[in-house]
Amino acid sequence: MSTSKKNTQKSTHRHPWQLLFVKGFAMGSADIVPGVSGGTIAFIVGIYQDLITSINTLTSTTLKLFLQLKWKEAWRSIPFGFLLPLGIGIIAAIALLTSLIAHLLATYPVFVWSFFFGLICASIFLIGKKLGSWTVQDVVVLCLSAGVAYWISGAVPSQTPDTPTAYFLAGMIAICAMILPGVSGSFLLILMGKYQQILVAVNTLDLMTLATFMAGAVLGLVSFAKVLGYLFEHHYRVVIAALTGFMLGSLRKVWPWKETLETYTDSHGEVIPLVQHNVLPTTLDAGVIGAVVLACVGMGLIVLLDRSSDSSTSGKSEF
Repeated sequence: MSTSKKNTQKSTHRHPWQLLFVKGFAMGSADIVPGVSGGTIAFIVGIYQDLITSINTLTSTTLKLFLQLKWKEAWRSIPFGFLLPLGIGIIAAIALLTSLIAHLLATYPVFVWSFFFGLICASIFLIGKKLGSWTVQDVVVLCLSAGVAYWISGAVPSQTPDTPTAYFLAGMIAICAMILPGVSGSFLLILMGKYQQILVAVNTLDLMTLATFMAGAVLGLVSFAKVLGYLFEHHYRVVIAALTGFMLGSLRKVWPWKETLETYTDSHGEVIPLVQHNVLPTTLDAGVIGAVVLACVGMGLIVLLDRSSDSSTSGKSEF
């Protein structure tokens, strides 16, 4: 059930800053879309171990030195070379693409979902193959986690209070999902009834809402990173099998063709789908062909990212 440390790889942070920026941009782009996880991208492109290690460095070594009033040592312990370009890439993607992706989801939903459906399908295969030969226990964990994710993906969004406490808790929960491969922070925001509000806050620069949300995200991040690092080190196979199952079950959410059964109007006058049912396309037209092509593009992109990661780490896996 557990794994030895031979499954892990020491963090080096030896990544070109330009490449880290691009990978951060890809992570931020994925986190905007409900049903897609930036953590999945981090895992595929080979920076997941460094990401968790860097976060834990900030919350252990750096914080300890800071509390001891060792300012220079604390400053030097921060892995700026890794976190700065990655963070700038994530922030740039969220700032530049939030409005665009929201527009594309509203205008061309089938094409957007098709692209991410292909992206997740390829990710399932690439993450799952990290286990090598699957055991019966791995398959059981896969099936259980896939069932949970499938059920959550069909859950009806709830309405939560429009208060600072609600945004703080939403930030805590969403950030944990965003750094976890196979779990979408954006989709959890939808289930909590906070996705549209956060998008509006970003677009209108509602600093109070954003500050409250980010405060919760920071607390959730520093707390969950330690748990995640421990689980990956000591229960590697179970975690990978579970994450693969989560991604498999999440395909229900990103299936391109849907029939909306019920909608609601949020506080900003936006009509939001509440209950949707997955359907098959009724005709083989140009739209369906375009959707299939975009799904293949999504698959190809993930394969290219995986190969670039393998070449940059001399064939070594992320863990």
